Amino acid sequence: MSDYAWYVIQSKPHKENQLCAYLRAQKLDVYYPTLRVTPANPRSSKIRPLFPRYLFVHTSLDEVGMSALRWLPHAIGIVQFDGYAAPVSDAVIYEIKRRVSALQESGGPTFHGLKRGDRVRITQGALAGYEALFDMRLSGSERVQVLLEMLGRQVRMQLHASQIERWR
Repeated sequence: MSDYAWYVIQSKPHKENQLCAYLRAQKLDVYYPTLRVTPANPRSSKIRPLFPRYLFVHTSLDEVGMSALRWLPHAIGIVQFDGYAAPVSDAVIYEIKRRVSALQESGGPTFHGLKRGDRVRITQGALAGYEALFDMRLSGSERVQVLLEMLGRQVRMQLHASQIERWR
């Protein structure tokens, strides 16, 4: 019996979904961590990869062979260090799954762990690049209220949640 382990596969840009489907069609156990988001542009994808261009596959390299994972459609190849495939422990995969679940339960990555007074950065719109303080999530919507320093005073602004990110 060969040893099974988790390995990281790097996809070509924006080809994670196709690579995941291909690996599953090959009957491989794949973990592709994604988050449901609410983009500012309604035509944008509502599912975003947690690790853009990377997925995890649980397999035995002795059974499948390195070349089978090196030359996959839509893939750059398996992540290696010093020419050896780098296994990822079950504990790390478990922790990623746990954190993805916690993020989804809290309303997505924008709100995870944010509390009043936390520093955020505005990432989209006319004020992109400005820092602000998170004030609150507006109930029943995907909007947030932030406090922006303008002309020596704090101004309350309401933004779409996808327009902010946690800042240092």
